[in-house]
Amino acid sequence: MTRRASRTFPLVVAGVALLAGAARAADATSPAAANPPAAAAPAAPPALEPKAVDVLKAASARLAAARTLSFTATAEYESPSRLGPPLVYTTQSQVTLQRPDKLRVITPGDGPPSEFYYDGKVMMAYSPDADLVAVASAPPTIDQALAQAYQSAAIYFPFTDVLVSDPYGDLAPSLRKVFYVGQSKVVGGTTTDVIGIVTDDLFGQMWIGAEDKLPRAYRVTYLDDPQRLRQAVVFSKWELDGDVDAGSFGSAKASAAKPIAFARPDPQVPQVVLDAMKARQAAQPAKKKSK
Repeated sequence: MTRRASRTFPLVVAGVALLAGAARAADATSPAAANPPAAAAPAAPPALEPKAVDVLKAASARLAAARTLSFTATAEYESPSRLGPPLVYTTQSQVTLQRPDKLRVITPGDGPPSEFYYDGKVMMAYSPDADLVAVASAPPTIDQALAQAYQSAAIYFPFTDVLVSDPYGDLAPSLRKVFYVGQSKVVGGTTTDVIGIVTDDLFGQMWIGAEDKLPRAYRVTYLDDPQRLRQAVVFSKWELDGDVDAGSFGSAKASAAKPIAFARPDPQVPQVVLDAMKARQAAQPAKKKSK
């Protein structure tokens, strides 16, 4: 039962204000007023806020404990347009993982589709449109295979953080700040804990299920990018510890495609251009002497 507001309330407030003002004026003439005590500086928040760290560790533990994982990851990348402001390009990956040594990533997107298979012994990168496949021997764990795929062929998934065997352990060495933002009831169709993170390389924001501890989205900006372009991933259709078909981690069609080298797609300078450059460099000293 609420109490009706008194009509005398403004007058009471005004009276209290006048009395408080008189008291302050009287205090100002006292010796203590001449040298007021210094105000204590507010304590700086911890770089790694415990509540936010707990959210990260809970998500890591949930993912690491799963024998199998499957999910859909929709990734968005900003890329500069000719007019200046960035455009957004999107990919969507269907991911299936079986610990410790099996992974499949099927990725249609705004560009050419791709498929990646790893069965603990071999990894294949397949381009369905071109019917080309790159095959390489692989190490015995998913973590090692992901590292080798990146180092040898520049293959990288924006959701790699949720695939590794210890997500928090992987992140911790470069973690500089973690802070709790609040909760959202919009992202992922569920209540999520929202945290901010800063590492040596990026500033990011993550949405993690408050109940199921599963990542629902994250958005990052790389600190060495002068344009501060953003990348985002939205996760959906999570299934943990489900049954996975043994044949999921290979493809007969990919195996029959035209083979190419499992190598980084860095631009290669044609040999004829290299020869011309060498000839030009060799001729430069002779031209200087002729002068």
